[in-house]
Amino acid sequence: MKALITGSGGLIGSECARLLCQQGWEVIGVDNDMRKHFFGPKASTRPVVEELCKTLKSYHHIELDIRDRQGLRELLSNECPDFIIHTAAQPSHDKAASIPYEDFDVNALGTMNLLVAAKDYCPQSPICFTSTNKVYGDRPNTLPLVELQKRFDYANDLDGIDETMSIDACTHSLFGASKVAADVMCQEFGRYFGMPIGIFRGGCLTGPQHCAVELHGYLAYIVLCAVEGRQYTIYGYKGKQVRDQIHCRDVANLFLEFFRHPTKGEVYNLGGGRNNSISILETIDVLRQLGYQLPYHYEEANRVGDHVCYISDLSKIKKHFPNWKLEYNLEKIFTSIIDHRLLVAKRGYVGT
Repeated sequence: MKALITGSGGLIGSECARLLCQQGWEVIGVDNDMRKHFFGPKASTRPVVEELCKTLKSYHHIELDIRDRQGLRELLSNECPDFIIHTAAQPSHDKAASIPYEDFDVNALGTMNLLVAAKDYCPQSPICFTSTNKVYGDRPNTLPLVELQKRFDYANDLDGIDETMSIDACTHSLFGASKVAADVMCQEFGRYFGMPIGIFRGGCLTGPQHCAVELHGYLAYIVLCAVEGRQYTIYGYKGKQVRDQIHCRDVANLFLEFFRHPTKGEVYNLGGGRNNSISILETIDVLRQLGYQLPYHYEEANRVGDHVCYISDLSKIKKHFPNWKLEYNLEKIFTSIIDHRLLVAKRGYVGT
């Protein structure tokens, strides 16, 4: 079996490559290190791609920009992959405001290029698209909340946000809007053309290889700051903003489960759920308990369109993919990231 993974040097793409190669797949990885262009040298995916090429015998790398329409068409025509995982993106809602053309061209047009090529050359091959919870804009902030000592949480015993939430009439950030375009187009190709496409609206996807920067990669970045003694900035909401965390291996396992049982144009909210939810203040407490004091300062202004509390309702995913289970709880997630950061410090190696 052959899989094509865009953004194969990134957190989710690289973990999918590892999992599939371990299970005997041939993997074609597509990545042109745009992350370095977006966030600087420390965010480069180059070391990860080199590691994949070195350690995975069935991994083959293609240096290709998903904005290259003809290049993508030729690649899919030649390879005809059995499975496509599309993770390549401009991932920061803060960064998008300063590069609106690049953000839209990569996120929306790049996805369109892939969808059309897949329709023409491998229309029956399942596709997993990594969308984002930013497609809901700031609408989650309209939900009734209660303020607790260390976090905000939903009032009325709401467990989490499901896929029925509206994406209209709210502030998305330009990043959220470009991902909406890609998200809806994936739904349309699934429903209109009957293609097996799953749209996964990710919250905080994390893991040890995440090349965290301030503009993207919250949990890995805050751990990095704690381990290296860097100052961290909290933006608004008293540090009580909440996110649910999901490890990249759990995401990769879910995508493989989708390949086995694909749906057509279905949307899924993807995160760690309530048990893996944590606020910034709670994160600081956990790091302190693990022996790491985080130096930080507080800025009153929150990021535009930022969520106060976002916890994914995983009911639909669990219903459609009953064989999938979360393997990583918060403790295992923290431990995996810290251990990797200590290894990086020892070897001088840069992760994704």
